[in-house]
Amino acid sequence: MFQRTKRGSVSTFGKKKYSEFKKRRSPGSAQGRPSNFRSSGQRGNRGKSYQQQIDVSRFVRKASTQKKDQMYVAKHSFADFNFCELLQRNLTKRNYPAPTPIQDQAITHIMNGRDLVGISITGSGKTGAFLLPLINKIFHDKSQKLLVIAPTRELAEQIDTEFRHFSQGMNIFSALCIGGLPIYRQLGNLRQNPNVVIGTPGRLRDLSMRKAIKFESFKNIVIDEIDRMLDMGFINIITDILKEAHPKRQSLFFSATIPDPIKRLVNQFLKEYITVEIVAHQSINNIDQDIVRCHDKTLKFSMLAKILAEPKTEKVLIFNETKRDVEQLTRDLINKGFRAESLHGDKRQRERRRYLTQFRENKINILVATDVAARGLDIKDVTHVINYTIPQTYNDYIHRIGRTGRGDNKGTALTFV
Repeated sequence: MFQRTKRGSVSTFGKKKYSEFKKRRSPGSAQGRPSNFRSSGQRGNRGKSYQQQIDVSRFVRKASTQKKDQMYVAKHSFADFNFCELLQRNLTKRNYPAPTPIQDQAITHIMNGRDLVGISITGSGKTGAFLLPLINKIFHDKSQKLLVIAPTRELAEQIDTEFRHFSQGMNIFSALCIGGLPIYRQLGNLRQNPNVVIGTPGRLRDLSMRKAIKFESFKNIVIDEIDRMLDMGFINIITDILKEAHPKRQSLFFSATIPDPIKRLVNQFLKEYITVEIVAHQSINNIDQDIVRCHDKTLKFSMLAKILAEPKTEKVLIFNETKRDVEQLTRDLINKGFRAESLHGDKRQRERRRYLTQFRENKINILVATDVAARGLDIKDVTHVINYTIPQTYNDYIHRIGRTGRGDNKGTALTFV
């Protein structure tokens, strides 16, 4: 799958025929992107029996009551990183108290120009860990260009929003390049030659085939949630992009896990890299975890409705396995009188944005989703995460429940078994 290629060598990515491009499309995907998730009834070999793969006792854990002396203490303050004055001012404006563990341990290495692999789950402050030092780098040298690649549209949009907050007033601009939005606007934004391009693999490939983006112009590349890229079938695109990128670049990979295909990618494209790893359990200490045993499938929805009717269940994210099941469960909840909407890969981008906004603004208090909502979404005050179906891996479980118990808040995670 991976061919060792001399760094900086030119690939034939930009010369591939469109017919070959179409062959690599997944059934039902749009614009050459693999489908985000398996369609209904296509769970693969892993879906034969989730309970055989994951010990359900791992879903039971009380939130820890850490004493202050047991909590992580940052070795640096943001002032220690010597960010430029405007960037420091934007940080102060956003009330960032102290660096998170991944920021504390990664920012200095990034500012020193090192390649880096950051291992940490979503919600740990990874976006700030790479954006802050790279914005500072671009501010001091406007010839620098940054490419950030994210697996989902929602994560790419969230990174772009964070970038705009951090870079306010610094005369540094970005172009967001994702599917589901008009490509002609993105073409216009790229013609302005922005310092930062943030996008998803499928749309970036489309733009490259149109000659609208040249990957060799980027001396800084960030690949966020690279293990998710592997799950979604994007690794070939990522490999092609890295082959075309500037040979003397700074490369940053962020991931929750590093499976063997990702290790090969790291060894092929990163040079004398630093690894920063944040232990996953540090991020879920604020979450009460429990299971809901359901011996009769006909009673499953009734049990869910009873949980949702409890006063303490204020803002809930429910995960279901397939897009079809998500839609059916959402309809059942609405018919029962709950304020619910659905989120999955088949939704139009404007719908996905609208429902996320309604959820953030508490216009609805229940969002039913596939794993498209498991990573990258930063939504405040989610009181409960409910796994209506058991996740396929324990790592997926950790990402799902990480949508609650964020910051100093306490959360609850329930899994139907």
